[in-house]
Formats: sequence, structure tokens, C-alpha cells
Amino acid sequence: MPKIAIIGTTSWGITLGVVLVNKGLQVRLWARTEPEAAKLKNAGLNPALSAIIFPTQLSITSSLGEALADVKAVILAVPSQTMRRNIRLIADYLNESTLVVSAAKGLEVGSSKRMSQVIAEEIAPRFWPNICVLSGPNLSREILSDLPAATVVAAENEAIARVAQKLLSTPNLCVYTNTDVVGVELGGALKNIIALGAGMADGLGYGDNAKAAFMTRGLTEITALGAALGANPLTFSGLAGLGDLIATCASPLSRNHYVGVELTKGRSLKKITNSMTGMAEGVSTTVAAWNLAQELGIEMPITEKIYQVLFEGVDPRQAAVELMSAEARHELVGRKWKLFSLFRHQKHS
Repeated sequence: MPKIAIIGTTSWGITLGVVLVNKGLQVRLWARTEPEAAKLKNAGLNPALSAIIFPTQLSITSSLGEALADVKAVILAVPSQTMRRNIRLIADYLNESTLVVSAAKGLEVGSSKRMSQVIAEEIAPRFWPNICVLSGPNLSREILSDLPAATVVAAENEAIARVAQKLLSTPNLCVYTNTDVVGVELGGALKNIIALGAGMADGLGYGDNAKAAFMTRGLTEITALGAALGANPLTFSGLAGLGDLIATCASPLSRNHYVGVELTKGRSLKKITNSMTGMAEGVSTTVAAWNLAQELGIEMPITEKIYQVLFEGVDPRQAAVELMSAEARHELVGRKWKLFSLFRHQKHS
């Protein structure tokens, strides 16, 4: 029976642990400290975790050596800003047969790098082919409730992606494969920025027409940056792009959507995030994506406005008005976007 280690006691890490144990796999969930491990073991008595029923087969430990002994795969379900620190901790436990799966959806602030890039910088090059990324419309609470869902696992080597697919698929979680690691990661990360704006649109009562327009323009903006960074534009019409965007922008279970709504009530970003039990990855991802746009000279008007609301004190209503009143052009045209040239090439080929 394959053994899996999960690094990260986030809601997504815990969710993956529960569903994979229920599938019949041996799963070890690593907690950073013994008190945290003890707290999780007694989750049934903890009001903060009352919605989660831990299977007795789910092993929880604060020992990295115990968690990573003889595992087929290690899943890093950690906040994106802690990915580098966590991969450094486990790097010496890896071998040529260990799959390294990133389940984080964000970009590293400072470097603006994707999680697979961060991982590659911290592990031996001989392990690089085993790096996978997991992304899709996967709201933890629904998956814990055994509601059907689908996701994507991407690796540069299709055979590695299929190994991860077989390992992670469950009766209610359909796992597709992809080899576009760049696109799958960027779709999962950048959609959180758009979800912040969708929350603002809902908070302002702008209606479904405006939110649909915002989401669609947001997807175009994501695709433009993705194409500039080497992603396949078609990836963004799939589960890791459009699928994740719909779920995150539409669901009240989304932390990023919640932050957007709360900003329209006049609450400060600091008060909102301090009151939350989980991480809204869109906040830090906005910084990283905005920096990328500046470096590449790419036009990203939605990201720029969200950045201004989060960090420059711009009122959400003012930002929304400015976005909706922007000069309209061809849908696929933007500064240093490749989308229109791709469209014309296909049209005339």
C-alpha cells in the first residue's frame, strides 16, 4: 500500500489527508510541533475543527523522519509564502522515486516565482522530473462532504503525471493530467486575484452581469500573462483556469471572495485577514503578479486596480468604476499581450 506524507495542516492539507486515507492509502500528516499534532489528534473535541472528522487511520506526527519514511509521494499543502522554508526542511529526505507534489496556489513575493520553481531551487536536480503541481476547482468543505469534484495534476513528464493521477484519484475526486506546469500553476494562483475583485463586485451589489464581465476579462488577463510566460493558452480554458476561477469567484466558501466582500464594508485588509482562520492567497499573489507585470511591461488593469485597493487605499467602488469605464478595445488586445497575434495566426492559417 503506497505511503503518502502531507506537509501542512492547512484546510487543504487536512482535506487531502482525509480523502486519501478513506481511499485506503497510508497517510502521515506532518504538524510543525507536538502540541499542534496533539490538538489535531483530538480534533473531535476542538470546536475550531468540529467540521472535520479525522479517520483513525490518519497518522499525525511532528517528526519529519517519521512522516517521510518510505513514502511514495510528499504533498506540500502549505501557504505559498512558506513553501521555500518547508521544502528546505524535507529536501534531505527525498529520493529518485519520491513524487513531490505542490498543492499551493500562489506566487512567491519577492521573486514572483511559481511554487514548482521554488521547489526546484531547493532540491537536487536529479529530483526535478518528480515535481508535480495540483490545482483545480477544489473547495475543501465540499470535498470533505464527499461531493464530486475534479482537479488537474501537472508534470513536465506525462508518465510522472499519470503516476500522480493514479495515486490521488478517489471515487469522488476525478484527477486529470496535464504537462503544462506553467499554465496550471498560474491559473490556480492568478484566479485568486480575480476572486478578490469578484467579492468586491458582490459586496457593492453590482449584479451578475457585471461580475460575469469582470470574471471574463480577468480570465483574459490571466491568459495574457500566462502566454507571455510560456503557458499554453488553452490550459486556462480548463479546470485549473476557468474551472477554478468560477468556483473561487462564485462561492461564499472562497476566502478570497470573502476578503473582497469585506473590503467593500470599509474594513481594513489587516483586520480582515487577522480575523480569518485560513490564508487568502490572492493578497500576496497580487503583489507578485503586479511586480511581474511591471517587469514584463504587460498590461494587467484588473491586477493593478486590486493592488491599489489592497495596498494604496483606493476605494473599491472607485476602482470598479474605473475598470468598467476603461476604454474598450478588441477583447484580445493589450500591451505586450500575445493573444491577438495567436488569434490572427490561427484565423489565417
